[in-house]
Amino acid sequence: MSGGARAATAPLRVALVGNPNTGKSTLFNALTGLRQKVANYPGVTVERIEGRLRLGDRVATVVDLPGTYSLTAQSPDEAIALETLEGTSPHAPPPDVIVAVVDAVHLERNLFLCSQLLELGRPMVVALNQVDLAAAAGLRIDPVELTLALGVPVVATVATRGEGLDLLRHAIARAPELPRPQRPWSLPDDVAAALQPLQRALENLGYARGVAAFEALRLIGAPDDDPRLTAHPELCPLRTEAQRQLRAAGRNPASVEAELRYAWIDDVVRRAVRREHPGRRWTDRIEAVVLHRVAGPILFLLLMGLLFQAIFAWAEPVMNVVESVVNSLGWAIASLLPLGELRSLWTDGIVAGVGAVLVFVPQIAILFLFLGLLEDSGYMARAAFLLDRLMRGVGLPGRAFVPLLSGYACAVPAVLATRTIEDRRDRLATILVIPFMSCSARLPIYTLLIGTFVPAVSVAGWISLQGLTLLGMYLLGTGTALGVAALFKRTLLRGRPRPLILELPPYRWPNPRTLVVQVGHRVALFLRRAGTVILALSVVLWALATYPRARVPAGTPPGQASEFQLEQSVLGRAGRAIEPLVRPIGFDWKIGVSILSSLAAREVFVSTMGTIYGVGDATETSPALRDKLRAARDPATGRPAYTPLVAFALMVFYVYALMCVSTIAVVARETGGGRIGWRWAAFQFAFMLALAYVAALLVYQGGRALGWG
Repeated sequence: MSGGARAATAPLRVALVGNPNTGKSTLFNALTGLRQKVANYPGVTVERIEGRLRLGDRVATVVDLPGTYSLTAQSPDEAIALETLEGTSPHAPPPDVIVAVVDAVHLERNLFLCSQLLELGRPMVVALNQVDLAAAAGLRIDPVELTLALGVPVVATVATRGEGLDLLRHAIARAPELPRPQRPWSLPDDVAAALQPLQRALENLGYARGVAAFEALRLIGAPDDDPRLTAHPELCPLRTEAQRQLRAAGRNPASVEAELRYAWIDDVVRRAVRREHPGRRWTDRIEAVVLHRVAGPILFLLLMGLLFQAIFAWAEPVMNVVESVVNSLGWAIASLLPLGELRSLWTDGIVAGVGAVLVFVPQIAILFLFLGLLEDSGYMARAAFLLDRLMRGVGLPGRAFVPLLSGYACAVPAVLATRTIEDRRDRLATILVIPFMSCSARLPIYTLLIGTFVPAVSVAGWISLQGLTLLGMYLLGTGTALGVAALFKRTLLRGRPRPLILELPPYRWPNPRTLVVQVGHRVALFLRRAGTVILALSVVLWALATYPRARVPAGTPPGQASEFQLEQSVLGRAGRAIEPLVRPIGFDWKIGVSILSSLAAREVFVSTMGTIYGVGDATETSPALRDKLRAARDPATGRPAYTPLVAFALMVFYVYALMCVSTIAVVARETGGGRIGWRWAAFQFAFMLALAYVAALLVYQGGRALGWG
């Protein structure tokens, strides 16, 4: 086979790039289907999504780059997009073809990025997406005229319906054979003269001529801490001199790039776009309600209530099925293995660890299904606009509301949902306070303690004291989350307030196939990321509660034998060791052991207390366990070991303490992974534990001082 034939059939690497809300992900899914894989770029939490695309007898790898408005990198995802497109990334080879996804509805703004991409000199195709929405808005765009203006093929597409995909595949396959694109407009003489020394210096650093020309223009208006300037200080005096010359010519260096590009864009739009004047559209009528100052927030609260109900209640039957399957698996394994450590390892360690991972899958799937529906329909941007002023009062963006609300169901999917928050500091602040929201795993503890120690009496004749106590725990966590977020945003994560620069995308029907693919990716990512850590820690906790094996005295009842074994284990000895620390907040070693074991999952506290008191299959509503707790006595004083004051201190402790390895593992992954991620996770665990201890101490000792305990 000749070299030309081999080149014609060699695999292509295709990069999809475009502004947010252009339908880029939908187009990616339409092109690649289920032939995709998701991972992170090394060292950051920016996802790298790749898929396979068949182009006749060729196979292409399609990379869905993070959405960006320009190639001026101001965030990790924008930096990755720029490095990949320029071919300077150490983690990804340069693309053979660039597919610029352009939103036909907002053509002027999208052409700014497109003009920068042309200057990179790589084979390129423009996918003019959402032409149906543009037509509905009264815009008639001529792809042929646009092709002549840009110098690269322009293909009209409607990704949600699969229109234009065959033409797009053909254009991608042919793109490497066409002349390389170049800057489609010329610099004025004064600008070209000012930039020439800087461009020449960039070429000497190894930049191709077209890329050097693009970089020189970009660096003129870049901030002083731009990575290229800090990496190559010798460019700074050349940049300063170029800026001086531009000012002398009456130009503003900070805006010269935008002025030149938009002057060209205005000319292109005049030639390629014909504007009509449609009547009032149905989307305008929807907008009048969605963004109304009164109706808008009410609609948002109704939708969030539906989301919360779905995560909290609708997922429960599926979660019960998962738990039932896991329990059945445990029983099946137990029936095949003889009594001993091996069976205990499999049933109480490995199977229990698998269950701790899989039980979150229904909630994660439902959460991301709803988020996908809201995002793809165009509503999520409107919700962020409505809530931005309220959330900004505590230093968080409007997009933080949904993750915080999701935290009531489970912190794990809530932390994953913070990916919709663009600013890193805002995202970190939201992640750090999400665990204060009382998740469903705390409910068994609240139910056990309230049902045991809070009398079922009515207050004001219509609401029970037990219900008020439960509501108080939820309000305490929510108020603390907002207060701590405000503190972090004014201290540890302080930054210049970023104005809400928000594009309101057009309303559109979400693509079911795209939603299914996205939800599947999120679930698979959770299982890969957090699953291995959770399983490993569950096995470790099992070993700590099992060894060393104690010699149980003959004739000891089974329940007391379990308590005796647990007390002699490493976990039990750790409980004895920390008893002097937890005594000031009203806890004994048994509560200490139960708290340590609940690191695997908070609800394990209930089953551990049941094991200690010899109550088999204990649940939060178990009458036997409640009677045991009421009857328990302090061996030193003979007084009740547990009182309502101890119960309140314990509930407050669990409101604040991060006793959940699942959350810790996900926080470590979502805050950067590696040492950086684990440092953030350790910091979060430490400050929440300290706050939990201080709060429980104030409740218990304050209550005793008032004569309540």
